[in-house]
Amino acid sequence: MTEIKEDQKTHREKRKEYTYNKLKGLGQEIIENIEKQKVPSIRVPSRGTGNIVYDDAKRYYVLGDRYGRRSLGNVKQIRKLGQMVYVANFCKDLVAREKTATIREMYYVSEGWGISFKTQQESNIVGEDLEVTLGTTREDLGLMPEEDGASVYGDITLLDDGVEINAAKTGKSGYTISPTIDQVEFLDCGVERVIAVETMGMFHRMVQENAHKRFNTLIVGLKGQAARATRRFIKRVNEEIGLPVYICNDGDPWGFHIAQVIISGSAKLAHVNHDLATPDAKFMGVTASDIINYDLPTDKLKDVDVMRLKELSKDPRYKSDFWQTEIKKMLKIGKKAEQQSFSKYGLEYVVDTYFPQKLEELEN
Repeated sequence: MTEIKEDQKTHREKRKEYTYNKLKGLGQEIIENIEKQKVPSIRVPSRGTGNIVYDDAKRYYVLGDRYGRRSLGNVKQIRKLGQMVYVANFCKDLVAREKTATIREMYYVSEGWGISFKTQQESNIVGEDLEVTLGTTREDLGLMPEEDGASVYGDITLLDDGVEINAAKTGKSGYTISPTIDQVEFLDCGVERVIAVETMGMFHRMVQENAHKRFNTLIVGLKGQAARATRRFIKRVNEEIGLPVYICNDGDPWGFHIAQVIISGSAKLAHVNHDLATPDAKFMGVTASDIINYDLPTDKLKDVDVMRLKELSKDPRYKSDFWQTEIKKMLKIGKKAEQQSFSKYGLEYVVDTYFPQKLEELEN
């Protein structure tokens, strides 16, 4: 782990230097244009659906090569360009002082700029535009979401803001994954894998049943759709420590999607999927086959579920034989099931029986 720790420090320092220089360079480019009596403009890659491409080699969505320009010579773009410059300057100060601000705080700070946003959604979009323009992440810019990530429980020791924390010794709720997870160092790790579960109910069941010891695993509770910090944590432990990742979600199209966003990224965040996606992660269940094989309690698929399954079947992230088979099978049986449905056989069944069988299937 010593080499990993040194690599983490070097990587973090390089990211900070890169981000600061990109922010500074953006301002210098505008100043140089003015000095040369040119109309200042900023090249902004397009985030439209026509410029979002699934990369088969990388196994996640990326941005294509289309871009536009925001120019002070265009009356309709003056306000948007001004907002972008103010946000960039705000972020440059955050990076220089090693500070962070929530995207909500930035929205209120902007009230004093004289070029305020109409809504927070508008300011969020400008922040995302800055991400993609500079080729960096919102977190590197010092901007954080309001919510923390999810929780992790198991034998991993982290250095968070100068404090050593072992995620198996922080109480039953585990270690809360911070939005600043890239500033956290991994000091030591005594597990062989990661099992991520969609619901916190399943997370707590696994903790109660000592699943972290029984499977020598980190348990990650996703809290539904995984926050960026959670996806980044999973990506880091997979890439930096070499832990295989398994994802167990509800057996419905929404659970499938939550897992696939972790595996192959999202179209909306195509510009940062290289930092968030974990292409080697494996879906552990609940599948349509599980519903049949384990005779699970089910709910009938709603029209919206059927529509979503049909959409997934056409999505390039689901083109493998595994996903195509499971989607067709779920449509055929017309049923869906939650993780907690295994409780039909007792509270301990999911840890005593289901997880061991699934791990044996996936690892052999």
